[in-house]
This record gives sequence, structure tokens and C-alpha cells, in this order.
Amino acid sequence: MIELKESPVIQSLTDCIGHTPLLRLNRLFPGDEVQVYGKLEFMNPGGSMKDRPARFILEEALRTGALHQDSHIIESTSGNLGIALAMMSRIYGLEVTCVVDPNICQTNLKIMRQMGANIEMVTEKDEHGGYLNTRIATVKQLLHTTPHGYWINQYANEYNWKAHYYGAGEEIAKQMDQLDILVAGISTSGSIMGTSRRLREKFPRLKVIGVDAVGSVIFGGPKGKRELPGIGASRVPELLNREEIDKVIHVNDYESAMACREMVRTEGIFAGGSSGSVVAAIQKLLPELQGTVRIATLLPDRGDRYLDLVYDDEWLSTVKERVSKEC
Repeated sequence: MIELKESPVIQSLTDCIGHTPLLRLNRLFPGDEVQVYGKLEFMNPGGSMKDRPARFILEEALRTGALHQDSHIIESTSGNLGIALAMMSRIYGLEVTCVVDPNICQTNLKIMRQMGANIEMVTEKDEHGGYLNTRIATVKQLLHTTPHGYWINQYANEYNWKAHYYGAGEEIAKQMDQLDILVAGISTSGSIMGTSRRLREKFPRLKVIGVDAVGSVIFGGPKGKRELPGIGASRVPELLNREEIDKVIHVNDYESAMACREMVRTEGIFAGGSSGSVVAAIQKLLPELQGTVRIATLLPDRGDRYLDLVYDDEWLSTVKERVSKEC
């Protein structure tokens, strides 16, 4: 019989953000030599790890007076931060406009709209073949025309990485006694920077491995077509310090999708595309590892937002064909 634990009554959904479980991925990575632990960030109330910076950034801005009740939040987002900001804006009574592009998951778009977010869709690609720079240009235009407009700027906002330093980084530090490697995806770079900085304080020999998408230009790779949101970028984020990354592993859309499906089969974890990216990267890393190695990774978001991408057989077949031609 399952014993039910008492939990306190909470006063706000913000109290549910963080304190996510750390799960040993025994079935996906069996054996005792390589032990992989996944931080289940998709269990945040907004469905992703972006709840952490959304809360931290807004609350710090409100505390310092940078934000007030007449403020209108404007941000470029691939989906998850937009949902988190819309959720937080409902709680704090603020207006929010999310600048998105055609690569956004349609489920994410519907959730943001249902939460009351205004949507600004850009359709023109930037000089790198992506949409990030045109999204940011649109944000800057909106700031001139929107009364009390406030740009979160997750790519350069120091509170972004600090949210993960005090969040997932602090929690993993408490949850683990030994840790050798952190594997994390890179987009804005806030999560990998913040989490690794906290973990290196406890584990000075920690190796930090970044996971980037094939086609992303963050680490100087050739630009190319990317269909999965939340991993990679068409510009280098200001928050990234490359010297703090020991190794970078590139993963394509097909590899990410197949790893997502393998997680469902083995662990029953229904996770999003960037979660598949980090799992695929760890699988590529395995031949290099010797002895007992403990790896922690971040599983950023839920799979129900990728039903029309990762978990759609027709989409997967099309991506497989495209990747094969590129190789």
C-alpha cells in the first residue's frame, strides 16, 4: 500500500516551482559504471525549467522597481519561456507579449494564448537562416511602440543564469554526494552556466559538457536547418562563457527524436526534444568514459508539446530523410 505524505497548502503556483526530483536513469543506462541522473525539470508547473528564470527575473525586477503594475513584458521565445512568463503574468497581473517564429510548437502557441499572452509572429529569417535575430529586432521595435514596455532579454540577463544557480544547481548539489560530469543543452546558455557554476563549487573537478544542435552557430559550426525549438541558436548568447564548457557535442534533430522515443520505451519518461538531445549526447559520450562515472543532466520540458514534431511518425520520417542527405 502506498503511504501518502502530507503536504502544506500553498498560496500561489509560484510555490510549486523548483524542487524537482533527480531520477537515476537505470533502464536507459544500465550498470554501475556509468550512472546517469536526470533532473526532471518538466515537473515544474509550467511544464519546463523556464519557470525558474521567469519567476526569478520577474520577482527581482518587481523588487527593484524595474517592473511595476503598468509594465508590459516583451520577450523573444521559442515557447517554454513564453508559457512561463504568461503564467507568472497572470499571477502578478501583468501584460506580456511573446515574439515567436514559425518553428514554435503549435501546442506551446495555444497554451500561451490561453494564458492571455499577446503573440507577435515573425516570418522573416535572419542572416544565419534562423529567426532569432529577427525576433530580437521585433522586440526592440515593440519597445518603442508599447507603453511601459519591458524586455526580459533572457540571452543577456544575469538573473537568467542566477535562477539556475540558486535553482537546479543548488538542488543537485544537495541531492548528490559525488558528481563527475554535467551534460546540459545550450540555447540562451542560462541553465548550463548557472547550474555548472554552483555545482563546480561543490565538485571542483566537474566536467561540463554542452549539447548544441547541428545547424546552430553558437560554437562556430556551419548554420543549417533546425526544427526542434529550445536547443541551439542562430547567434551567440551574451551569457555564454565558452571557457567554462569543457566539451561540446552536436546532436541533430533525428538523433534527438529517437532518444526521446527511447526514453519513453525504457523509463516511461515523456520528454521534449531538448531532453532527447542531452540523452543522445550522453550516448555518444559513453565510449570515452572509463571507470565509475556519475553524470547529471537536465531534462528541460514535457513531451506533450512535441506531439506534432518528435512524436509524429511522418515528421520523423521527413527529418530522417533530410539528415541523411545532409550527411
